[in-house]
Amino acid sequence: MGLIKAVEVTGTVDERRELHLDEPLPVAGSGPVRVIVLFDGKDDPTEEEWLKAAASNPVFDFLKDPEEDIYTPDDGKPFAIS
Repeated sequence: MGLIKAVEVTGTVDERRELHLDEPLPVAGSGPVRVIVLFDGKDDPTEEEWLKAAASNPVFDFLKDPEEDIYTPDDGKPFAIS
């Protein structure tokens, strides 16, 4: 593919998982296309749910090991918001 042109249109995915556009595409002729489908994020977890899941995930249990606590309050420089 040479030059790529993007066109935004809306549509609906039906129960057979087929995409139906709300309007015709503004292109002349026919040919292959690349399609990116963006879903509504209403079922995505909230930030609070992500943080709770990360905090309770056993994959991070190694961070509770005292040997992993390598920094002290004396490390780095103080950060002040002006």
